Formats: sequence, C-alpha cells, structure tokens
Amino acid sequence: MPGEILDNQGKGEASWSWPPIHPEFRLFAAIGAGLCLVAALLGWETLAWPLGALTVGIVAFFRDPRRVTPTGDRFIVSPADGLVTLIQKVPPPRELTVDDGSGRPGLKDEPVTRVSIFMSVFDVHINRAPIGGTVRRVVYIPGKFVNADLDKASEENERQHVMIERGDGLVLCFTQIAGLVARRIVPFIKPGDMLASGQRVGLIRFGSRVDVYLPEGTEPRVIMGQKVTAGETILAEIGEQLQIEGIYQ
Repeated sequence: MPGEILDNQGKGEASWSWPPIHPEFRLFAAIGAGLCLVAALLGWETLAWPLGALTVGIVAFFRDPRRVTPTGDRFIVSPADGLVTLIQKVPPPRELTVDDGSGRPGLKDEPVTRVSIFMSVFDVHINRAPIGGTVRRVVYIPGKFVNADLDKASEENERQHVMIERGDGLVLCFTQIAGLVARRIVPFIKPGDMLASGQRVGLIRFGSRVDVYLPEGTEPRVIMGQKVTAGETILAEIGEQLQIEGIYQ
C-alpha cells in the first residue's frame, strides 16, 4: 500500500504485484501495436512477430514499480536504476555554481565526488529524489546524444540539472543525461516544489544516465560496477568517507 511504513522488525505487509505502467507508454505502445496489426493483416508474419515483441518491450520500459525508501536524515538514496559506471572527483557543472538570480547560492566551484549511474533500455527509467527538500533549480540544456556511458556525456549531451535544498541547508544536485537512444527528458517537478526522499521526479526515454554530486565530506557507499535501485539503494551517508572495495565475480 503506498505510504505504508515498513521496517526491519517485520512491520507492514509486502507482496509481489505487477508494476504499474507510466502513462508515457501510450503513444509509443500504440504506434508499435498499430504497425504490428498492419503487418499481421498483410500477412507479413516475419515482421508482425518482432513488432509485437517490440510493443511488449515498450510497455515494459515504462514500468513504474513501487519502492520502499529508507528513511533517515543521513541517507542519500539512488535517483536511478542502473549500473555505477563512474566515480570521480570533478568540478560541478557551471549551471549549478553560478548565481541564478534567485538570491540563493549555488554549489562551490570546487571538485566534488560525482557518482554516475548508467541506465540501459532494460532498466526502470523513472528517476527519484535522492533526498527530501525543496527544488531550487531545474536547468535544462540541449545537447548531443553520444553514448551516455562515456565521461564526456556529462558535458556534451542533452541534460537537466536539479538542485534540492533541505531545511537544514544541505544542498544536493543531480543531472539527468540523455543518451545515444534517449531523446527526451520528461520532468515531473519545477522550482519551488517540496519533495520527499524517493519521490518520482522524472524519466528519461530509452537509455540514459544520472550523475549525482555528493556533498562535501561525503563518499559513496556503492562501488564501481554495482547495480543500484532508484529510491531504495543507499548511495551514501552524509559525512561518511569510508573506502569500500568489492570483488568482480
């Protein structure tokens, strides 16, 4: 049940169910189904079957499963499903450091830890808020559509920066990046909106990436090559700087 509190002591009820589908699927699924129907009526079975499979794949792409988000002031949860492909110290994007005229300061123009999460076409593409707070900036930037798995995608691709500020003044930013196949970033939020941790903030269609810029003095609790889940995986704990190693096996 949405909004129900569950814990590690057995509180609450959990059961498997088919994930809901986000309404964005309708147009694309209708096109696929229409082409499949035309091919079937014309007797082109070798084409109709792949088109039918494509339609099912489109519906699956827009699935929007419910998630259980850990609660706690120190937790930064993953904003995306996917694979951690880059962890680097980099300067934050200029759009997040310059004065935007709102009277609220942006990030310091100093290197921070960036965690990049690559979403393949098989991952859920609904993005979620890594922390709760107020949306201070949403900056859309048109650009290219190179492979989102490449480092240069952060500076060259179509992207959208989001800045969230908590009540205690903590600021966290993340960037939605379109990829080689992705062609549209669909926002669900705007500046001034109040968000809860794990709340849906948007989606990127057909393969993409999300960069998270961790606050100063915070290192990730995930490692390179790890699979993460939006709204559930704890990406980092604020103020923690532990080194974590893993074995690829």
